[in-house]
This record gives sequence, C-alpha cells and structure tokens, in this order.
Amino acid sequence: MNFLKRNYGWMIVAILAILPMFILINMVHIDFTNGLSITLIEVAGSDGMTTLEMLYHISGEFAIRWMTAVLTLTPVFIIFGITKLFVRQALGIATAVWSFLHFIIFIWAEGFLETFTQVNYVAGFLAILILIPLFFTSNRKSMKRLKRNWKKLQSLAYAAIFLSILHVAILDKTWIIYAVIVGIGFIIRIPFVKDKFVGLRKNRRTIIS
Repeated sequence: MNFLKRNYGWMIVAILAILPMFILINMVHIDFTNGLSITLIEVAGSDGMTTLEMLYHISGEFAIRWMTAVLTLTPVFIIFGITKLFVRQALGIATAVWSFLHFIIFIWAEGFLETFTQVNYVAGFLAILILIPLFFTSNRKSMKRLKRNWKKLQSLAYAAIFLSILHVAILDKTWIIYAVIVGIGFIIRIPFVKDKFVGLRKNRRTIIS
C-alpha cells in the first residue's frame, strides 16, 4: 500500500504513455521467422495518410503533448499549490521516450543524413539532443548527485519545447495550440503575475480556514 501511495503518479503516467503505443504496434508487422523483420501494414493509415505518415504524426503529436504537459506543471503549482516532483520526472521520461520513438521512425524511413536537409528536421534533432541528458537524469539518484545543478540541467527543457514548437510550426498549424499553452505558462511564471496567483491562493486558504 505504501508503494502505491509513493508511486501512483508514476504508474498513471506510465499507463497513459504506454497505451497509445498499441496503436503504433497495430501499424507494423513483426516477423521472427528468418530473424527480426519489421514491415509496415499499408492499410493501417487513415485520413488520407499512409501508414508511415500516421506513424510520424502519432509519435510526434504525443511527444509534444507530453512535453507541453511537463511545462504546465509549474503554472499548475503556482495557481493551485499542487506539486508532485516525481510525477514531473515521469512526464519527462514519457516525453523523451515518445520523442526518441519519433526520431527512430524518421531515421528508419529517411536515414540519418536527411536530418540535416531541412530547418525543421534540424530543430527536431537539436531537441532530441537536449532530451538525452534530461532523460538519463530524471531520477532520484541524479537529483541527489547533482543537487542544485539538477534544476539548471532540467531547465534545458525550455529550449527543447521551443525547438519542438519550431519543428511542428514549419510542418503544420497545430503548433498554435501548444504555443498558446506554453505561452500562458510562461506568463504565469512572471514574478508579478506569479505573486498575484500565490496571494489569491493563500487568501482562499485563509477564508476556508
């Protein structure tokens, strides 16, 4: 029971992060008859997209959704006073996993050198590079080892989300949704605005008490 109380946030995030992967699994055929062979099921696409385009779309969408969710945790804490640091780490890991998966699909289909042929590809690649150290330090041992430097390292997530939004913006218009959410989050972080929300939260607690 104590284990569930300490780790329920991790478990919920893990389940939510894993479930969409079953959609991707249904788009590929894995054969172990003559070694490992992975092929696309071409009829798996929808909305006029090929299977490969669907793999791109789904993995990329979930990557930036998780990244946006991570950056909304601080504004949520400022407004409501709710914070779960280890849930933030779990969200960060989910972000990295989906981002890595998105990049692997790209490399599998286009090849690594294609990464440097377009601005949006380069932006996405830089975001991946930033996420690598964040992924490997999103644990309690790294927090204790790095101490204050841990927060400085994790602040690189801001650069990753900027590059990710740039990556998506060049491709289509869905970036506006994420840009607005992240933008509102940064506004709430401004000291003057933050103090207002914190003051309102404390006043509500005083009235309730």
